Amino acid sequence: QVQLVESGGGLVQPGGSLRLSCVASGFTFASSVMSWYRQAPGKERELVASITSTGGSRNYADSVKGRFTISRDNVKNTVYLEMNSLKPEDTAVYYCHAVRRALDAWGQGTLVTVSS
Repeated sequence: QVQLVESGGGLVQPGGSLRLSCVASGFTFASSVMSWYRQAPGKERELVASITSTGGSRNYADSVKGRFTISRDNVKNTVYLEMNSLKPEDTAVYYCHAVRRALDAWGQGTLVTVSS
């Protein structure tokens, strides 16, 4: 059974930091491209960052470049999103996503709220 379980969301002040984690199970994590998406209230889901199976290539949305870092640990079957210099516009539900061949899986999401 494929599972993606996110954690690490919460309330943070502008300029603060959070680290999201996504633990994967039920599929070959080390061969999968992993991504973080987010969906703000009233907006469409958007890609935040992605990382290839070996971690050799990473891509970021322009809005988070220089502030967010995606990484993965293929031993722990976990993908991370380190978020620094958070802004109110980063407020959203953050989703973990896995894709490999026929696999296309989503986590349940974790809420990040940036507010003073």
